[in-house]
Amino acid sequence: MALLLIYFIQRKMIATITYKQKTFRVDFSKPIDISLPVSIGGVKAWYVNEPVIEPVRMGDWVGEVAQGGSVNFKNITFNPHGHGTHTECVGHISKEFYSVNKSLKQFMFMAELITVLPKEANGDLIITKKILEDFLDDKNPEALVIRTLSNSDAKTHKNYSSTNPAYINEEAMKYIIEKDVQHLLFDTPSVDKEVDGGALLAHKAFWEHPQNTNAHRTITELIYVPNTIYDGTYLLDLQVAAFENDAAPSRPLLYRIIN
Repeated sequence: MALLLIYFIQRKMIATITYKQKTFRVDFSKPIDISLPVSIGGVKAWYVNEPVIEPVRMGDWVGEVAQGGSVNFKNITFNPHGHGTHTECVGHISKEFYSVNKSLKQFMFMAELITVLPKEANGDLIITKKILEDFLDDKNPEALVIRTLSNSDAKTHKNYSSTNPAYINEEAMKYIIEKDVQHLLFDTPSVDKEVDGGALLAHKAFWEHPQNTNAHRTITELIYVPNTIYDGTYLLDLQVAAFENDAAPSRPLLYRIIN
């Protein structure tokens, strides 16, 4: 991807970009935030409690202005997989340590947003290869953003524990790899079934682990794409907090392509 020109028009920051010999424009003043924050009362999964955000206390000193402190100075306890949008690397499933902070070195990608209706089977909601083929037949996006139906704003504060949300089966994930997707973004807590006995077939297929591990691919889970955002091609800015861990809180932003 090559950035050719950036200029300002009435406080808009327009960039002209060339990608695969095609030129298009993006307005960087209008990001579409598809992340969910780490917050008390916010989305959570995997049976975790609420995150804890509390002021530091040192003797008589308290790190909260409302309680008489000079500054707000708080500790935060949370789980990156269970609280809010997060991006993970193969270190999530490997014996070896991999850090998402080191695995992800590029942050902007061409992305395809699709909206799918999972298939119901034996009490599960499954995204199959057939479903994806209908959207990706002639496309090979660097990043794939999957929005599942139904899609109410309840997803922004839902407790997903013990709800068996939609997931991607192994065949569909292998198809995603065949399409050369390097970064997958999904709006449930996991690309795998909530309780699968530790099989993690979709995760393993995506990273081709352990036989042919690709440590540069990432999975981002617990996103939320509002219904007002249309399916199509976007520029993705995958912003990930700098944690040396298998996963970290993230803030993916989409930018519309200007014709």
